[in-house]
Amino acid sequence: MDSPISAFAIYKSTRQNTPKREKRKRKKASASTKPLPPNINENTKDIAQKVKRKQKKIKVAKNITKKKLHKKKKAKKVSQKKDSVNSVQEEPNNSDASKVEEIPALVPISPHNGLILPNSDDEVYSVSSDGDLVFSAVTTDSCEEGLKIFRWMMAPYNSNDFFNSVWEKKPLHIARNKPDYYSDIISTPLIDKMLRTESIQFTKNIDITSYVDGKRKTHNPEGRAYPHVVWDFYLNGCSVRLLNPQTYMSKLHLLNATLQEYFNSFVGANAYLTPPDSQGFAPHYDDIEAFILQAEGKKHWRIYKPREESEILPRTSSKNFSDDEIGEPILEVTLNAGDMLYFPRGYIHQGVTIDGEHSLHVTVSMYQKHSWADLFEKMVPAALQIAINENVDFRQGLPLDIYDNFGLVHSDARTPRKTEIEEYIKNLFYKIKNHLPIEEAVDQMSKNYQHDALPPVLTDEEKSCTVYGDSDVMTENGKVINRAEMGLDTKIRLLRKNILRMVSEDSIKLYYYTENSLEYRGNDLTFLEIEEELAPAIETLIKSYPEYVAVEDLDTPHDTDKIQIADALWGRGLVITSYPLETLRDD
Repeated sequence: MDSPISAFAIYKSTRQNTPKREKRKRKKASASTKPLPPNINENTKDIAQKVKRKQKKIKVAKNITKKKLHKKKKAKKVSQKKDSVNSVQEEPNNSDASKVEEIPALVPISPHNGLILPNSDDEVYSVSSDGDLVFSAVTTDSCEEGLKIFRWMMAPYNSNDFFNSVWEKKPLHIARNKPDYYSDIISTPLIDKMLRTESIQFTKNIDITSYVDGKRKTHNPEGRAYPHVVWDFYLNGCSVRLLNPQTYMSKLHLLNATLQEYFNSFVGANAYLTPPDSQGFAPHYDDIEAFILQAEGKKHWRIYKPREESEILPRTSSKNFSDDEIGEPILEVTLNAGDMLYFPRGYIHQGVTIDGEHSLHVTVSMYQKHSWADLFEKMVPAALQIAINENVDFRQGLPLDIYDNFGLVHSDARTPRKTEIEEYIKNLFYKIKNHLPIEEAVDQMSKNYQHDALPPVLTDEEKSCTVYGDSDVMTENGKVINRAEMGLDTKIRLLRKNILRMVSEDSIKLYYYTENSLEYRGNDLTFLEIEEELAPAIETLIKSYPEYVAVEDLDTPHDTDKIQIADALWGRGLVITSYPLETLRDD
């Protein structure tokens, strides 16, 4: 069993002025800038003017932030003896630390902690020499954006080192001495506001738990969780677990929705608020890869290795264990605000608040039911069915004497006839592997992801180039204004790399997640059924991402079909145009 890692990174900001750096050159897609139409809607103009007014104000702040990031010193090795074990301490490869400044445009750098909500970008709109507003096309790659967010979450530990030596293998502790690092994601005042403004329901959205004298209890009343009731439980030593906080906390939704594009797996979250000197849960292991982001206070954790081979990377969560069932911890750490702790599925863990301080953390989770076993569960039954249909050997009757050679009564017998039948069965089994429907099984795994995934978070610029913008507005007297229409010269691309999956079932279906609920599988799985001759057009968009493709270049022979499929994708929020569509003039 690999040893856990404790990576200590001391972040020291500098206030010294440094020479001004030149801005990075933005990548330009073909026709990435275009004058805005003269009849562009007022909302987009307001965005542009707002950005212009903010440019001067934020320019200095942005430069200072970049300087501070480049001034960060390499993390120092800290030799720190744990209470019961000596954890392995490593000097992290800081190549990712320098990339923290590359947090994607979707989640720009902020001096506070590096994570803010999407907002108008000061480089998207500009003014040409003749005074026209100019729009720069969105060119970000959602998969790369997800990786940048992951690097920010893990900084300063190198992401390549993480996946090579830590992921699914052993725990990792990152101590930062930067208490505000995760505070924009969640806070106790934000939880209080959520309880007051949203209809938070016990059991569905929130649990009240305790763990005293080795006994784990849930204390959920019926109905809505009002602040008075929740905080009364809290003051009496109970922990508060939020089951789907991303539903009500926009920055957590943004974090998870961005990460899921990189992992191609649902990224969920639970939040845990624990009062001082208490414990809310019994020792147990989970069936997810867990990233503990400590937002407030402190919590002392004990991590235990899997007890046996079958509990390494388990596919289901465990029961609650007693202390005498789990042995000695392999890692004991105290998480302070801004720290992170990772452990793979199967690692038993328990946490307790200490030193009279409360604790608030978010557990970001992924890779639930996302293993080779899950793929094979889809593949093997289908392969057997194909083999049965295509090979008459599988359809022949069983030998008359099979019951005289196999079964409980005959399990110890070793006869020539039994060996003969065993060899025949094995030969049949080997034939199944020639029929494995790997492509179809992977499509079915991705179909599950489309049902699990969170809906995307869009910037203002993305909204102005999608169906989520201000086109087609109903006004007084039943008049519709800002009518937008695509043409053959309109350039489009998928809104996100993994926003849809084309699957061949009884017909060609495009499964997508833009209409998903913020609650896990809160809506039915949505799909668009298309004719087979339109499938190459979808393939063009998938393989061209993140580049834009002119509608006329979609791989289908008829112009009417090209417009039809582009309009169908646009109407479901699956594509973005390279610039805001021109609105039709009223006759």
